[in-house]
Amino acid sequence: MANIPQEFNSFYLKDVSFINLMTRRIFNVLIVANPYDAFMLEDDGRVDEKVFDEYTELGMRYPPTFTQVSTTEEANEVLKTTDIDLVICMPGNADNDAFTVAREVKQVHPQIPCVVLTPFSHGITRRMQDEDMSIFDYVFCWLGNTNLILSIIKLIEDQMNIDHDIREADVQMILLVEDNIRFYSSILPNLYNYILAQSKRFSTEALNPHAAAQRKRGRPKVVLATNYEEAMSFYLKYKDNVQGVISDTRFPMKASVNRLSHMEEGDPEAGLKLFREIRKHDEFVPLILQSSETVNKQKAEAEGYDFIDKNSKKFNVDLRNLLEEHLGFGDFIFRDPETKEEVMRVRSLKELQDNIFKIPHDSLMHHIRRNHMSRWLCARAIFPVSQFLKHVTWHKLQDVDAHRQIIFDAIVQYRKMKNIGVVAVFDRAKFDRYAHFARIGDGSLGGKGRGLAFLDNIIKRHPELNKFENAPVQIPKTVVLCTDFFDEFMDSNNLWSIALSDAPDDVILQHFLKAQLPDALIEDFFIFFEAIKKPIAIRSSSLLEDSHYQPFAGIYSTYMIPWLDDKYEMLSMLACAIKSVYASVYYRDSKAYMTATQNVIDQEKMAVIIQEVVGQQYGDLYYPTFSGVLRSLNYYPIGDETAEEGIASLALGLGKYIVDGGQTLRVSPYHPHQILQTSEMETALRDTQTRFYALDMSHVGTDFKVDDGFNIKSLRVKQADQDGSLRYIASTFDPMDQIIRPGIYEGGRKVITFDGVLQQGVFPLPEILQLAQKFGAEEMRRPVEIEFACNLDTTSTNPSGGATGSFYLLQIRPIVDSKQVLDEDLQKISDEQCLMRSHNSLGHGISEDVVDVVYVKTDENFTASNNPMIACDIEKINRKFLDEGKNYILIGPGRWGSSDYWLGIPVKWPHISAARVIVEAGLKNYHVDPSQGTHFFQNLTSFGVGYFTINTYTGDGVLQTDILDAMPAVEETEYVRHVRFDRPLKIMMDGKKQQGLAMLPDRT
Repeated sequence: MANIPQEFNSFYLKDVSFINLMTRRIFNVLIVANPYDAFMLEDDGRVDEKVFDEYTELGMRYPPTFTQVSTTEEANEVLKTTDIDLVICMPGNADNDAFTVAREVKQVHPQIPCVVLTPFSHGITRRMQDEDMSIFDYVFCWLGNTNLILSIIKLIEDQMNIDHDIREADVQMILLVEDNIRFYSSILPNLYNYILAQSKRFSTEALNPHAAAQRKRGRPKVVLATNYEEAMSFYLKYKDNVQGVISDTRFPMKASVNRLSHMEEGDPEAGLKLFREIRKHDEFVPLILQSSETVNKQKAEAEGYDFIDKNSKKFNVDLRNLLEEHLGFGDFIFRDPETKEEVMRVRSLKELQDNIFKIPHDSLMHHIRRNHMSRWLCARAIFPVSQFLKHVTWHKLQDVDAHRQIIFDAIVQYRKMKNIGVVAVFDRAKFDRYAHFARIGDGSLGGKGRGLAFLDNIIKRHPELNKFENAPVQIPKTVVLCTDFFDEFMDSNNLWSIALSDAPDDVILQHFLKAQLPDALIEDFFIFFEAIKKPIAIRSSSLLEDSHYQPFAGIYSTYMIPWLDDKYEMLSMLACAIKSVYASVYYRDSKAYMTATQNVIDQEKMAVIIQEVVGQQYGDLYYPTFSGVLRSLNYYPIGDETAEEGIASLALGLGKYIVDGGQTLRVSPYHPHQILQTSEMETALRDTQTRFYALDMSHVGTDFKVDDGFNIKSLRVKQADQDGSLRYIASTFDPMDQIIRPGIYEGGRKVITFDGVLQQGVFPLPEILQLAQKFGAEEMRRPVEIEFACNLDTTSTNPSGGATGSFYLLQIRPIVDSKQVLDEDLQKISDEQCLMRSHNSLGHGISEDVVDVVYVKTDENFTASNNPMIACDIEKINRKFLDEGKNYILIGPGRWGSSDYWLGIPVKWPHISAARVIVEAGLKNYHVDPSQGTHFFQNLTSFGVGYFTINTYTGDGVLQTDILDAMPAVEETEYVRHVRFDRPLKIMMDGKKQQGLAMLPDRT
């Protein structure tokens, strides 16, 4: 490993936003020419069409529009009615005096650039000698080449944008020094053609077509100087951003008043003097001297400058070769410093990354000493890496191997930075372990795919998420197979008839498994396998899934396949998994759900997410340290929690365990020390996780089932203890001392308390969850649900004493469960309309199908000593509701579920499981602190049951028991009454405000 100085070992690359470059454009051009000149300009085809073709061919957007007039009056009319960005004047007869037109334009519109475009003749030359040319920005010689028009536009746009773009992104500048009008009118089109073609070529470094179009804005700017003073002024102003200088040898040393007449002979060695001065500032900037006097070739070469003969028939070829060789355009050619022979060629940033350690020592040293690497990267608009490497000079670090490592690390960091937050088009030549998120196909990403891309964008735009050392936040490496492949698959395999039939799920699956995916995908999948080298999750991402208004979460399948050394066997499993996900669109439950949500099944389209499974391998098992679901609204806040602080459910192992309704640990990210499940030993032993899910890596084959968990193992927590994965998330129950101790100790049951990451602060989980839900809800403009997973390194400890881990965001979706849409202000509903009202309720949503109320009689004969008998009565009534599949409101005094029957009725959850709302009612002579449903909290939150606390004797809430007492009983025991309304009660719960009520049916 090379010895890299600390100043170069740790660095931060600042990203460049190309959208902020080239913001000032020329959209409307006015050409003033007499009819003959206008005809010559059109030359059998309109100039705007030719320029448009040029723009299209070079892949540029925003071609300008042209307006042609032939008189001063017409020009003035156009200038009054149209926003003109550039005026081009062609000298002609008295009716169209270019100089007069220009003066008038400049008087009224001094900010509009004016250019003279002249067919060169002795008459025009003499006229120009007598004119004040300072009113014109440039004079060009028209030789019938429409490329010149494009060059004029680009030259002026460069002039308009150069200051801003250099400040914004460190774009480069090419300085052209030439006073001969005919010659720079000839060289500029060729120079721009080459630069624009190069920008089209380097735009392929972008990850998608949109980014490629924007990237072209990072091309070098061209600046034209016509004398020594002007050239030196431009150089000094932009010297840190000079890509190269191309200069004539003979030109004026001082600017004349008649700046653009250029009739002075000029200094015969002005170019050499200019280069000598520039060399004092920069020993390596490329300098190209051009001259029609061959004697200057020896002078140039003697001083180490490149030379081009202006008289050469292949001048343009010579210029292009020098631009490629010295200004960083084209491929990077590594040469032997002695023989000048090519030893290696790289065409892209990834090729440079792949080959940097293979370049011969002497060749690499030769190029590093001359700053060639930085210049090549700059020419490709890879500014962050270029600017960093520009400062890692040979003077500062004379170690070739250290330079190799620094270049490699900088490229890797740049590629990671550019990948985040971008949906790239999958490219086999670019996708590797540093790639991030790519799409195959042109269709939609689907709901989950959009969610992942959105999460990636949130991570990019909020670097605060990654402020914790040793706790990077990211999404897993992902490729999305877009919906157009689904359409092709269904059509080419004639699957519509079986898919839309009433055939059983397993029959549909077998038809899909026999079908064929396109062979073109094989090589893409092999590249993906090589890039991730981990098990793969194949997740559904339909158009309707996780949409803003009809979330289809959990309706379709997600399969996982193990990582195998045999790529063909892995390919076979991946193909089966994709086809199984496609088939799940047409399973019976999916069709029923589509019908229930009034969607049409044949309008559904399926994209497929193919991504690395977050986790670590333990023998034949693969799973993450923990998974979780975070909701930005908590409808069951306890203690000092608030609804807006959100709630997370955490579980050891794969997240499928949470989706399947497994026992999770519930924690508010803002109150990590306040966990109800671990507040008492009995609760901790009863209400914490005892099993977990892991991918079975030994299950290999194509025997895919309708059940997407066919190769997922359900295991006891004891297995994770043997795997050594519990270090930071478990505590140990000591049966001797009857205590739960934080951490892992020999013997004793392991309890999943997440003590290390929540109470001990070994990993910033609460802080990351706070930021994730904050940014997620802000960006989505509504409450969100976020899935995540985390790998903690349980084998080592970082220097700060904490745990090193990687946190992965897996999905984001809006919380729009239809049961939970509550628009009504409950405070506007009067007490008289309510059977009951609570100002301290848990739960959220609306229920309009309950007609039954079961309540404990609390007359003067009530005594807590009867509570065990009351529990038996309620259990019997509850069983009848379960048999009928109905729900009821349950009302009683004290704490429901208390083991001490003096404090409340000692029911267990199965005894009251059909209750839709449970009410703790206070009595005049029976004062018990409200429990907030702590005994059943897991079940309340899992099943969305409301829990009301009402004490009318202290003025806290409303409970009209007299209405219930006056109703006939459906069933009545010594202690309990069951009554039924003829129409449903409307139960409304506002989880944010902890307000709840049940409205009496309208009696009209």
